[in-house]
Amino acid sequence: MTSTVADQLLARLGEWGVRHVFGCSGEGIGGLLAAWERAEHEPRFIRSRHEEMSALEAVGYAKFSGRLGVCAAASGPGAIHLLNGLYDAKLDHVPVVALVGQAHRSAMGGSYPREVDLHSLFKDAAAGFLETVTVPEQLPNVLDRAIRTAYARRAPTAVLVPADVQELEYTPPAQEFGKVPSSLDRSGWSAVPSTAALERAADVLNAGDRVAVLIGRGAARAGAEVRQLAERIGAGVAKALLGLDALSDELPYVTGPIGMLGTRPSYELMRDCDTLLTIGSSFPYAQFLPAFGTVRAVQIDLDPHMIGLRYPYEVNLVGDARETLLRLLPLLHRTESRDWQEEIIVGVQRWRRAMAHRAAPAAGALNPEYVAHCLDPLLPPDALVTCDSGAVTHWYARHLRMRGELRTSLSGTLATAGCAVPYAIGAKFARPDRPVVALVGDGAMRTNGMAELITAAAYRDAWENPRLVIGVWHHQDLDLMTGEGCATDGGPRFPPPQEALPEVPYARFAESLGLTGIRVAESAHVEPAWREALGTDGPVVVEFLTDPGAPLIPPDASWERLEAPVEPDDTGEPDGAAAAVRPGIRARAREFLPHRGHRPDRGTTPEGDGT
Repeated sequence: MTSTVADQLLARLGEWGVRHVFGCSGEGIGGLLAAWERAEHEPRFIRSRHEEMSALEAVGYAKFSGRLGVCAAASGPGAIHLLNGLYDAKLDHVPVVALVGQAHRSAMGGSYPREVDLHSLFKDAAAGFLETVTVPEQLPNVLDRAIRTAYARRAPTAVLVPADVQELEYTPPAQEFGKVPSSLDRSGWSAVPSTAALERAADVLNAGDRVAVLIGRGAARAGAEVRQLAERIGAGVAKALLGLDALSDELPYVTGPIGMLGTRPSYELMRDCDTLLTIGSSFPYAQFLPAFGTVRAVQIDLDPHMIGLRYPYEVNLVGDARETLLRLLPLLHRTESRDWQEEIIVGVQRWRRAMAHRAAPAAGALNPEYVAHCLDPLLPPDALVTCDSGAVTHWYARHLRMRGELRTSLSGTLATAGCAVPYAIGAKFARPDRPVVALVGDGAMRTNGMAELITAAAYRDAWENPRLVIGVWHHQDLDLMTGEGCATDGGPRFPPPQEALPEVPYARFAESLGLTGIRVAESAHVEPAWREALGTDGPVVVEFLTDPGAPLIPPDASWERLEAPVEPDDTGEPDGAAAAVRPGIRARAREFLPHRGHRPDRGTTPEGDGT
């Protein structure tokens, strides 16, 4: 029985260990869809409601599995819709391969329906490798290189296959002129710095009295080694958002996230240190790092193209974080004085008390911090947590404590809205044995999360552990947009951008699909609702009607402000929102308006909102 190019493409994916492909049906991949029928749906084709969701599901799958994510789309608009997810993969350094249909070869260049110049479209998003399969013999080497490049560069790649080529009889490449045979194997490898570079880095760290460590997603496999280092030299450890789960928050010297969504202890760690070690992070906001020229610094990063960014590092170690630390640790001296680390620990303890205080139940609308604060102790130890972009990111970063096997992710660099639900679906296919929790604002949920509830309903029986909880902060406000609107001049808080839209009952919509929906309007019901949702066998939407005016306090706010009584003012808004919301939003917007960024004061305690 002869096989087509499409048959061989699916078989080759299977040989690479690909078990799932996320995509949408459409014109331009008819040959692939027919091949999936003949292959009895191996690898399994997971149909989303929109190609953007397919790409984001592939990113979520890759992030939570550590394996390749694969998405597929038809020609024309289907291909165009992949871009947001592919850029998310590119900016967060995630291996993803896009399989994309194209018009018949004979129609190309003829202004044919759905014909798009796909090489121009994908030349940046899939810059690592982008190629069109024009003859059957070309398939294996193109697909193999796309997969190897995605893994090696931790980046998205794309393989374009015209519709007529998909249906051609497959002929393997011969060992002759003009043909390129290929192979499947991809052995593991690790990059390590030179001995001389390691010794220079050790000299810098050994000379420091107050060492600060900043870790990112690149340190995910090096948690034990980071812990050894911090305890040997008496350091504190701050984390970029993508590296939150790289080290447990149960360690007393871990100060939590850094940046505008960060903690006061992380701010103080960077302000008061004399030495900085950055591991596996390209944290972009230099204003939250030590002032230039005031400290000595070392960086460890696997990517030689990204190392040395953001700060004038004295030593740049190119290598895998774990392998590099294993070679660096024997060169480090044990610090006998623990004064610096004990000071950090006191700050972390004080911060946690302040956060518990700010998360106190409100008398009126639900305090959004309270919703996240209640979830934290209830999370199953093996949960996978996804978070969207927006105000919910603040509550996630500041109230969920990383520990044990808990794993989390979000769109760290692109910060695209609407990623949490497709990430969660990708995570369920990556680890069908584990519970998944998605944290979403109502703006993102309204944009695309609701449609992907249909996908969750369609595949709920495919997961060994069917628990999928989607928590929605329903505050009827795209508050990052509101914040940016008044950030530049401190003007009035404009009416929420969503207030003219009809009310959307997220929980009831879930129920209309046969899922469980829970709606919460009172503080007393928050914890029971989370317990019910986490105990339900199947997808659940739990909708919290939260206060849109809750202030987002910047990390450089004074301790006095953080610990001030949470009381209504004469406007009837909690925490003096008429005065507090604007400074909080203005400071928060600096993260999204970097030309207005500031550098933390050195050697002083900021007062007020730190602006």
